[in-house]
Amino acid sequence: MTLAASAVLLLFLLYVLFMFALGRGEGRDERRRHRRRGPGQRAAPAHPDGGRVLFVFVVPCLDEELVIASSLERLLALPERNWVALVVDDGSQDATGDVVERFADPRIMLLRRTLPQARQGKGEALNAAYRHVRTELAGTPAFAGYGRDDIVLVVLDADGRIRSDALSVVGPMFRDRRIGAVQITVRIYNAAAGLLARLQDVEFVTYVEIFQRARSRLGSAGLGGNGQFTRLSALETLGDAPWTRCLTEDLDLGVRLLSHGWRTRFTPRTQVWQQGLTRLRPFLRQRVRWFQGHLQCLAEIPRILRSPMRARIVTDLLIVLTLPLLVLLTTFSVVAFYASLVGAATGGDTEAFETVTANYGVILIVWALVSFGVAPLCAYAYHRAAHTGVLRSVGYGLLFTFYCYHWLPVGWVALGRQLLRRGAWAKTKRLPEPPRPAGKGPVAPRPAGAPRTRPAERRHEAVP
Repeated sequence: MTLAASAVLLLFLLYVLFMFALGRGEGRDERRRHRRRGPGQRAAPAHPDGGRVLFVFVVPCLDEELVIASSLERLLALPERNWVALVVDDGSQDATGDVVERFADPRIMLLRRTLPQARQGKGEALNAAYRHVRTELAGTPAFAGYGRDDIVLVVLDADGRIRSDALSVVGPMFRDRRIGAVQITVRIYNAAAGLLARLQDVEFVTYVEIFQRARSRLGSAGLGGNGQFTRLSALETLGDAPWTRCLTEDLDLGVRLLSHGWRTRFTPRTQVWQQGLTRLRPFLRQRVRWFQGHLQCLAEIPRILRSPMRARIVTDLLIVLTLPLLVLLTTFSVVAFYASLVGAATGGDTEAFETVTANYGVILIVWALVSFGVAPLCAYAYHRAAHTGVLRSVGYGLLFTFYCYHWLPVGWVALGRQLLRRGAWAKTKRLPEPPRPAGKGPVAPRPAGAPRTRPAERRHEAVP
């Protein structure tokens, strides 16, 4: 590892520590806002003018018969009634559409797409739902009395398990008419299925605690493909197709919303849980898609530089978008360092030993700081979020350090695909849902006037 590469990685570590400290302030602000509502008081999802927010869950599906029923049942168990769900069957070859049609509740709606329009990527499926909401659903009784500012599209994966308090937490955030989108915490519900799934959960928690809290304080929180709440009027400023064919359409959407003057926020007070990958090959395929999509978003840099955004938001976006370049640029130095370390440890390469111990071992010290400097933050964050024991959390933090090295080969594969213009959407296959207890079939609609009951899940309890 050269001194130049060491300096770059050390600067990145300092950036991570700065974002973590900045995010602590956002956490305190969030708790103060929560306390001002009083203990036990639920925040009503309403605007100051008395009009409620209408949440439109958009669930893009491609061969999701294994998980879609459970997700819709959980939506029907939400305590609020001010929502509808639009399931987009994007040319499924299984029984996804048939499963959705079995639900009798009129709030569950199905939009079928067929080839050749179908299977063009998640962004195109979301655009089809967006246009359907504007042209077909906006005139229906369910949308009566709601203006464009009061309709919020919620992107929910087919395996998404949204917590029962999500709407009451997110709704008040849209009282600020400058807020175009809100992202909630994403967690892995099958983290106990294996070490790979567990480290994905650690990854999501770490991203929230280090970056999302800080970026929310800056007004530029990142949007994800699950648990993304976006105001309809904000989407309309992006035209007839707000989501692009970018492989990370969520990242691309967030950047373009910010460049059009909207703010994006994040809240850690509620979550959506999704299925983690348990096999290495599908996991790496997913990460290649994410990395390639990130590379595609580099095309947004000229738009960012021309926009009237505040300097702090511009700086944040430039850092986020160029982080993949840091991975690519430091790959060979990292590999060379490890080769030198192995050579020095085995005693068979005196030149390698001299390299890692030169200048009082400064390279070795920098490597240790860069490699393990984030581990205590990861351990602290996961201990608080997942309530794991201290020693177990420390172990996860150390393992997460090595887990992150998967981005090195992934980055170069993604770069190769981008240079060869191979941008086909590689969908992640779901795992079968565990059997549901007897009597837990599709939830029937609540009769008019019947008392509303809350699910057994406590307000702040994690979704299983």
